[in-house]
Amino acid sequence: MVDIRSLSRDALLGLFQEWNQPAYRADQVLHWLHERRAAGWEAMTNLPKTLRGQLQDHFALQPLELFRKQGSTDTTQKFLWRLADGAFVESVLIPANPALYGEASDRHTLCVSTQVGCAYGCKFCASGLDGWKRNLGIAEIVDQVHAVERWHMGETRNAERGTQGNGSAPRAPQPATRLINNLVIMGMGEPLANYDNLLAALRILNAPWGGSIGARKITVSTSGLAPQIMNLAEDPLQLRLAISLHGATDAVRERIMPVNRKYPLKELIAACEYYQKHKGRMITFEYILIEGVNGSLDQVAPLADLARRLHAKVNLIPYNQVEGLPWDRPEEARCEAFLEALERRGVTATLRREKGHDIDAACGQLRLKTEKEMAR
Repeated sequence: MVDIRSLSRDALLGLFQEWNQPAYRADQVLHWLHERRAAGWEAMTNLPKTLRGQLQDHFALQPLELFRKQGSTDTTQKFLWRLADGAFVESVLIPANPALYGEASDRHTLCVSTQVGCAYGCKFCASGLDGWKRNLGIAEIVDQVHAVERWHMGETRNAERGTQGNGSAPRAPQPATRLINNLVIMGMGEPLANYDNLLAALRILNAPWGGSIGARKITVSTSGLAPQIMNLAEDPLQLRLAISLHGATDAVRERIMPVNRKYPLKELIAACEYYQKHKGRMITFEYILIEGVNGSLDQVAPLADLARRLHAKVNLIPYNQVEGLPWDRPEEARCEAFLEALERRGVTATLRREKGHDIDAACGQLRLKTEKEMAR
């Protein structure tokens, strides 16, 4: 049964026309789904009971189950969601900080998953350690945003009840507000390997009747699927693009990223140039610094050459160590030296200061830990 949150407004309007329902009823449903983040049909109190029953007969409405959370409310937080089939995926909420991918400062950025597991087998990443299980559906991608906002609304209500218990004057009920205003599609999985579902979900999250998140506040990351990058270039949505580069030569990328054998740097860079020709937007190179692999200063020159060629920004990320993998995180001084060397070559670069290392924030870590505990 199709989850109703995967429908566009046009699709819902067409269905309601078939059902001889007025158009405003479709907008009421969309309001409940995407603004009020309703988790069940019974919440839609301004719809006739017969229409709610008809919707329930035709569509699923299965919100993600929050199975586990790490992090406190003022720091990076990781959410582990259990899907309807029992599989797990993760989202990471990053609090207000200097902009990661946009011009202005971010307020709250959510890192979203697109697959259960990953088939691309990057050697440093926890997401693919247990292989690829399946693509996420449109609604499962959309509801990661809604589910975090539902959690936030619950936390806010609990805090207000606590304040009232301390003798403060009760506050009037507040309308639902948006917590998340930036998305980075770089959680579990390879986003562009789930291209159709991802783009459909992002259209919903971008639409004024959906999530109302500006397209330029959405960054899609890929390990280097060149044909899909070119498809993305031709799509009218003005999304940002981030390349999980992690190596500025084929030798380094092939050591840690098997995708480079299918799409070597020459093809990847050509696809990026095609994207820029169509979009006219800066690309970000994600570059995880791994001790003894890509973090030495001899890697600065080829990385700077690629960045200057594409007018790309480089986002340096010290490696989040993963249990069972042999890679190490460089010392902080080495990371700072790498950043300074890039900047001396005229490259726009940032070094991600710690966000989430203490909560297993690398993609897939919390899922693997939980599955091992459940197996025991």
